[in-house]
Amino acid sequence: MGEQQHVQFPQEVIDEYAALGVDLPALFSAGHLGTRMGVQIVEASAERVVGTMPVEGNTQPYGLLHGGASAVLAETLGSVGSMLHAGSSKIAVGVDLNCTHHRGARSGLVTGVATPLHRGRSTATYEIAISDEDGRRVCSARLTCLLRDVTAPDEAHLRTTG
Repeated sequence: MGEQQHVQFPQEVIDEYAALGVDLPALFSAGHLGTRMGVQIVEASAERVVGTMPVEGNTQPYGLLHGGASAVLAETLGSVGSMLHAGSSKIAVGVDLNCTHHRGARSGLVTGVATPLHRGRSTATYEIAISDEDGRRVCSARLTCLLRDVTAPDEAHLRTTG
């Protein structure tokens, strides 16, 4: 699902997935879309997920960071946090994403930080703050994920992906 390097996971989470034969960094990567967009996850736990994305290659016709690119970064980070909260017996499926774009970015990297607003048994909601290299807020996003039980097809896919 996309190669990630230097991702920091809590050891107990790594152990949980390793016991299932799943490569955690591969499973909780940015996926194929995120890889094409240059998303890199640099820190991941249920309490905080941090990732970066280059502006270059992810712009709209005026040369500004595309709002959809910010949405991809936000959904990626919030989904990873939701999946880590849910544990290996559930998967997170995004059901609502809201993005407010505050300012444009023309170059450099943007950094997203996802923190939980709600972590329940059936849903998880994360707030994602995306900032430019000067620390200015580019986008505020909120993602709610449904946490559903892993099915046999899900499990087969996880084992071949991870």
